[in-house]
Amino acid sequence: MKKIELKKFTLGYALTKEQIEYYNTYGFIHFEDFLSEQQVDAIIHSAEKLQDEWISKDIKQVNGIPIKYGYDENKKKIVQRFVFTNKYSNEIREFVQHPQLNALKVLMPRGARIGENEKDGAVLNHYVNVPDSSYKQLGWHTDSARDIFYGKKIQQFINIGLYLDDSSEVNGGLRVLPGTHKQNIFSMLFRKLYFLNNQDDKNEIVIRAKKGDLVIHDGRMWHRVAPSPFFGEKSRRRVIYVPLLAGRYQPKDQNSKTPLYHYFHKLAG
Repeated sequence: MKKIELKKFTLGYALTKEQIEYYNTYGFIHFEDFLSEQQVDAIIHSAEKLQDEWISKDIKQVNGIPIKYGYDENKKKIVQRFVFTNKYSNEIREFVQHPQLNALKVLMPRGARIGENEKDGAVLNHYVNVPDSSYKQLGWHTDSARDIFYGKKIQQFINIGLYLDDSSEVNGGLRVLPGTHKQNIFSMLFRKLYFLNNQDDKNEIVIRAKKGDLVIHDGRMWHRVAPSPFFGEKSRRRVIYVPLLAGRYQPKDQNSKTPLYHYFHKLAG
């Protein structure tokens, strides 16, 4: 693969030819300043209110998907992986339903939709590095491998990521292997040891994003979240992910069973 030229774009109501070609070549694309600092702060505030509610009620799962808890640098209990947040936060729902996200559908097969009720809904990942943290990193993986645990053919989908904090090597940051969305099934399953491998890769790219930026990546691409070299507040990294899907509609509800792949998340720390 040719050497990647890292670029940042602006998301409008339709993608440009350059943006489409960039995504199709590398499997990810970075849009700057999608939401304002004030809009992001409102999302964070709503998530903190939801966190207090879930902790007080000891919520263990939503629609069959486990909630991941941990502790911050002050030993305060926090939610480290929220799911279906769009069902509980008006501010996150507004982001998920933002009309400009429809521009991304051109990258998918006909009938693409935002997965508000599917997979894990809008997920808020909260990484913080403390000495006994169980969620300070996430080893190499592809998101599409979960289709195998649903007993179906691997489908193309896109993860739409909204950054609630600045993200770089300082707080670990997202690392991707450009072009691996075009790999064969064998490479998708066996190129790396899922979640357990968090080693540097000579071909990886660090995504350096600012608060309010949008970064999307193909679910078939290998990626990881590295641990921060710092502890506490300086290591904090919060990102919301919501899937862009095609194919058969598969909503989840309170009677949904926990998919097998979620048990592998216990290996992520």
